[in-house]
Amino acid sequence: MSIQSRGNGKEWWREGVQFQCQGSGKCCTSHGEFGFVYLTLEDRQRFAKHLKMRTGEFTKKYCDKTGGIWHLKEDPKNPDCMFLKNKGCSVYEARPTQCRTWPFWPEVMGAKEWAKEVKAFCPGVGKGKIWSEKEIVKALNEQLDSEDQLGT
Repeated sequence: MSIQSRGNGKEWWREGVQFQCQGSGKCCTSHGEFGFVYLTLEDRQRFAKHLKMRTGEFTKKYCDKTGGIWHLKEDPKNPDCMFLKNKGCSVYEARPTQCRTWPFWPEVMGAKEWAKEVKAFCPGVGKGKIWSEKEIVKALNEQLDSEDQLGT
């Protein structure tokens, strides 16, 4: 499945969205149902290369599998991503698709969902660059492709 540019025009974001990461780290903290950082094989390979490890080593050390899908391990006592250091991503260059496409995830692109799941806590909304429809569609499709690879 993919999202097409110039669809029915009803999506609020078709005119562009102003967003620029402010480095708050708030998106790296669990927010209920979006708690897991899911990883495709390509994501795990990218992480492993960045950390100078074999993919199997990375997977064993940093990943768990839930419902047949790999994700970063979580510490029940700490909802933050294990790679969040001083409000910044310590593996930014290797971050997985889920992180690279934030906040343009299909499940939060409805107006109500955006207001509740993104705008309410992300200080980057309304700041910086205006993302074009084409750029948003590209991020949405990248996230959808990743979900397809995960089998979600």
